[in-house]
Formats: sequence, C-alpha cells, structure tokens
Amino acid sequence: MRATLFGGLPITDMIKRRWLDAEDIRNVSAVEASLAKFFGVSSPDQIEILPHAAKKTVVAGAVTPAQLAWLYRVKQIAAEMVVAPYSPTAARRALAALSALRTAPEQTRKVPRILAETGIRFVIVESLPSAKIDGVCFWLNEESPVIGMSLRLDRIDNFWFVLRHELEHVLRQHARDTVFLDADLEENRGGSEMEITDEERVANEAAADFCVPTAQMERLIARKSPFFAERDIIGFARTLNVHPGLVAGQLQHMTARYDLFRKHLVKIRSAVRPSAISDGWGDVFPLEP
Repeated sequence: MRATLFGGLPITDMIKRRWLDAEDIRNVSAVEASLAKFFGVSSPDQIEILPHAAKKTVVAGAVTPAQLAWLYRVKQIAAEMVVAPYSPTAARRALAALSALRTAPEQTRKVPRILAETGIRFVIVESLPSAKIDGVCFWLNEESPVIGMSLRLDRIDNFWFVLRHELEHVLRQHARDTVFLDADLEENRGGSEMEITDEERVANEAAADFCVPTAQMERLIARKSPFFAERDIIGFARTLNVHPGLVAGQLQHMTARYDLFRKHLVKIRSAVRPSAISDGWGDVFPLEP
C-alpha cells in the first residue's frame, strides 16, 4: 500500500512501533481499521491529515504526517495517566525543585514525579524517522496540561532546554486551544524576531535562562572570547550549580562554535526513562483496549 493513500502517514513505522494492530501494510482493510482507531475517528476518510478531513487538532505552524502521528501517540498515553489535580501555583513552585536537578544527568529521573505532583502529564515518546520532533505542549481539557518529549538528541543541555520551553507554554497557558508542536527546536530558536511567534520567543528565553542565565553567559563570553578554556567552563558551571554540559550547550549556541566542549554534552535518556511514562526504543506503552 502506498503511503500517499493516507496523506503520507508513516504506516510501516507505525506498524513496527505497534501503534497499529495491522501486521502487514498490504492488508489494506486491517490498516484502515487500525488507523481509524488510532486517530479516534469512525473511518479513515476522517483522519485529519487528509485534505478533505475536518481538523479537530489546531497546531501552531505546519505539521507533517509523521509529527501528527507522534502527537496522537502522546495524546493516547497522556489520556490514561493518573496525576494530581493541576495547580498553576504548584507548577511555578516546581521550577525551584527542577532547578536543583541540573547538576547531574542522573538527577533527571526525578523530573516525572515532580511534574506529576503539579498535575502535568509528562510523556516520552521516541520520535518517528524524519519527524525531528523535540517536544509538544497541549491540554487534554481545562485541567490537564501535557508535556511530551522525544529525547531524540539525548543530551543534558537539550533535555533541560526543551523541557523548560514546554513548561513555559504550560505556565503561560499558551496551548489552551492550540497544540504547540516543537520540531528541530534547537536549530529554529536561532531564528530572527520576525520568524518566530511571541509565544515561541518567550518560551525560548525562559528555557535559555533556565539552563544558564543569559546575562551571565554573555558576560562570560565577553571576557573570554575568542579563547575558552575548559577550566573556565567547569568553574562557571560550579558557581551556578549546574552541569558543565548546560554551559557548553549555551556557549555553542551563542557563539555558533559547535565544536566546543562536546564531551560535556552527556546523555540523559537512560536516566530519565525508567521513572517516566514512555513509549519507544523497543518498548510499547500498554494502552487500554
């Protein structure tokens, strides 16, 4: 079956990930039935990626079929989670608890619990090939914010930047009526003020400041540029009580020197996934039939 029959949806990958009940892409009727179930519609003609379908999900910006499929998987899983009632006050207080976790990659294991206690549903779903998904923020209903992440880059700096970016969307209630789907976020945050929305700009600023206060980072660069010593990066990170990878990541972004201190951009996926609700990397989240 050609992917074009369903608007370019990655049918084969969805079958491999066991998001669809069909066992073979050539079994058109089984694929159609499974797709309808996955997207919560009565027939494949109503799948919102198709040109004639009535869309029920309003996404800020363009979205690809693979990104939409990933979003729906996050929505399915988030809908089955049990968390505390959402509290904006508790969510803001959680920022201090999250800040204390920036010192080491293994500390990320505490993130899912902290967010659940504030009423935020935190879901990790492995990205689909070519989707370049980093994260998403949306609300299941008036009381249920969701943050989804893919961990596709698996770096400590990217993890904290994406998480704080999506959290800012929640705190400002940006996604009450619109899904904020962030793809290739690290590259796109370098866009000019005219190229990004106000919502994305403030989320980027909050995320950058959370990783390393921007004003302090700018002063460090002004003092040390163009030569940066590792001892300066480590010492600066120690004064801020953050992992050196966060300093290295911000330094790379602000100087466009992506060769600098790469060894400090340590992996976090193996630390955060065991304590999180997740789907992918060979595991399938067991949804209720």
